[in-house]
Amino acid sequence: MSFDLLFDPLFRVPFFTGLLLAGLLPLIGMYLRLRHEWLAALAFAQMASAGALLAMVAGWPMLAGGVLAAFLAALAKGLMARAGVSAYALMMLLAWGGGVLLVANHPLAEQAGHALFDGQLYFTGEGHLLAAGLACAVVAPLLGWLSRPLLLGRFFPEFYRARGRDARPRLMLFDLLAGLAVALATVSLGVMAAFALVFVPPLVAYRFGRGWRAGLVLAAVIGMVGYCVAFAVSLGFDQPFGPICAVFFVVLAALSSVNSDRM
Repeated sequence: MSFDLLFDPLFRVPFFTGLLLAGLLPLIGMYLRLRHEWLAALAFAQMASAGALLAMVAGWPMLAGGVLAAFLAALAKGLMARAGVSAYALMMLLAWGGGVLLVANHPLAEQAGHALFDGQLYFTGEGHLLAAGLACAVVAPLLGWLSRPLLLGRFFPEFYRARGRDARPRLMLFDLLAGLAVALATVSLGVMAAFALVFVPPLVAYRFGRGWRAGLVLAAVIGMVGYCVAFAVSLGFDQPFGPICAVFFVVLAALSSVNSDRM
């Protein structure tokens, strides 16, 4: 056990890459939970993982393959809106089947598949950091612009129809933003770590937030603090980041549930 590596310049880029995504993913998760679509995050992550593996086999950048696959999943989600949760299940099955076949039939895909599953954040480079920074700079303002339409669509579903307006373009744009953020996190943090950051901080924020804006801030803070703890523990104890991150957020969710029951 050694925490000296926390101060090693080698790990600065991975740390800040994950920190940016840890602040962004909970915001995406808040709106997914608002729309009862949090399972879409796992479907996007699985599709991004399969796309990254396919890109690596084809000799393309894994980051580009993951983002493209997540975009296609977001578009499919919009077109299959009536299918509801079934669409997410179908995407996860497709991504899992394709990913396993690639891992089983390509030697390089096996190593990359383990990295995506285990969440080996430490292998990320400056390209991942730049992509994460650009994603935050683009997604955060657009989320602010989309916030009112998304809230109206959830609580007043007939609002746009009564005014003769179509809400689907805004919903599609949100799906694309969610796909982008989750894809970047999947390639950088791993499948389940990305899903944990989308799912758990909003779960806690919905219980303790005093309002929507306060909930957004609380979710982002929980995501970033939890990420820092998971990063320090995994690096200090020489463990893969993904499982540590997932376990930490599960424990956090359990503790928050106990405390909320006592209030």
